[in-house]
Parts: sequence; structure tokens; C-alpha cells
Amino acid sequence: MNVNLYVDGFNLYYGSLKDTRYRWLDLAKLLSILFPSYRINRIRYFTAQLLPSTQNPGQHQRQQTYLRALRTIPDLSIHYGFFVRRNITMPLAFPESEGRETAFVTRIEEKGTDVNLASYLLLDAFDEDFEVAAIVSNDSDLVTSIELVRQRFGLTVGVLNPHRSRNQTLANAASFYRPIRRGPLSASQFPDRMQDAAGTFTKPNGW
Repeated sequence: MNVNLYVDGFNLYYGSLKDTRYRWLDLAKLLSILFPSYRINRIRYFTAQLLPSTQNPGQHQRQQTYLRALRTIPDLSIHYGFFVRRNITMPLAFPESEGRETAFVTRIEEKGTDVNLASYLLLDAFDEDFEVAAIVSNDSDLVTSIELVRQRFGLTVGVLNPHRSRNQTLANAASFYRPIRRGPLSASQFPDRMQDAAGTFTKPNGW
């Protein structure tokens, strides 16, 4: 059977990888461990380009290095959303009894990942591109697209949950719902030193 993997990159990172030893994750290895009897047809990775930041000056380069590693995987494509920066007034969580109740803050939001993922899931189903789809996310916004693919095309669509908490809405919509555990993550790491058409590169320091 053919399996496609659809990965919400930030959902995976903040749910399973941040501050762990597993950030140098080979998605093809992970998929082969989780679905050993299936043939990997396609992996789609959804993210947005991080901008250089004075608060975290190395994050942009670390992301670029990881994306470079992902591009060495056959049949993997990267699909980009974008960030929106807005200056808005928001209420304080603990306002002073006689002081101000709001603060003017900069809010940065990532846009497009869930829409892009849902769109490609539906497109691939229409093109008969898979028999089984596995989605790495815990985002309830994907419920409708999962239900449409299952009902309209009769295909298997499951969720691999990168978070500790269970999203019952997603679990009810999906053909299967499984947590991503540390064992498969640990066993699915890229080599520390890698090679592509541009030359040799290495895992970011601290990863």
C-alpha cells in the first residue's frame, strides 16, 4: 500500500522536538518505522521561513540547515506559509488593581500551514496519489478535510499526534489516531554529517 505523509512542521516541532535530542529528524525513517509494511509514496512538509531574530540569532540558520537535510529525502516537497507581524493592544493577564489593564505588543502569527496541508491532502486524494494518508498535527482545523477525504474518496486518513494531549475532535474524524513516541523519534535521526549537491553540511550545534 502507498502511504503519504503530511507534516505540520511547527506543530511537530513544538509538540515533540523542541528542547529535545530529536530535532535532526529524518521524516522518511520515521515513516518507515511507523508504517513498516507500506511503500512511501510522498512526504509533504509544511512550514514558514523564520526570519533572523535578535532574541534568537541562530534560529534562521538552524532552520535552513534542517530544510537542507530534508531536501535530501527522495519524494519530499516543502510547502511554505508565511508570518504576519502585527502591533496590537491586548489585555494583561494580571492587571494591576489601580493600573493599566492593557499592553501594546507585537504579535507574530504563522499563516497558511493548515490551509496548504488541507489543500494538498484533498488534491492528492482527487489524483488517487495515495491509499493511506498520515497527518502529523494536532490542529482541529484539519477535521473537515480529513472527513471529506474519508467520505468522498473512501480513503484511509490517520493522525500522528506530536503532542501529549489528545485532541478528541481529530481522533473522531480520523481513521486512526496515534501518539508519536520517543522511541521512533530517537531511531529516526539523520547522520550528524550529510552530503548534498552543494557539498557537505552538519547537524546544528546543540541538536
